[in-house]
Amino acid sequence: MMKYSRLTKEQFEELHQEFINFLATQSITAKEWKTLKEIHPEAAEEEMDIFSDLIWEGALKNATFLENISPQQLFLFKVEGTQMKLIVVKTTNKKIDLTTSEGYQWLQKNFTGDQVEFFTSSKAFSEEKNKDIFSLIKQGAVITKGALYGFFDGIVN
Repeated sequence: MMKYSRLTKEQFEELHQEFINFLATQSITAKEWKTLKEIHPEAAEEEMDIFSDLIWEGALKNATFLENISPQQLFLFKVEGTQMKLIVVKTTNKKIDLTTSEGYQWLQKNFTGDQVEFFTSSKAFSEEKNKDIFSLIKQGAVITKGALYGFFDGIVN
């Protein structure tokens, strides 16, 4: 049973060499893989699921910052040992869409103005830290290097 979700076709294509190496660790050659897909598609699916979970596990373990940007709000997350910190940057100007370059430029110029609000909080992780992080990704967050978090952290603290 999968812990996360299967990688997309595009992700598998990008990780083609890693997948070949993974199959090699299972002693599956290219010829055997072709046969497996044709004769035992459920076994091939299981190998793809195991590989997907391994990739997700590595990515989630190394994730330190995540961002989820909506038209009116930035949700900026920082992953720490036992908790996650959150900075929310919200505009009250309904004409602004932060997902566009114009909206983002507006925010850069006006983040100190009265149409921008900041909220902060933190939340302890459950028993499964990586599943908590994966849940944010399923909701639209992306793993980042944390530049936005660092910038706004300097402002709110």
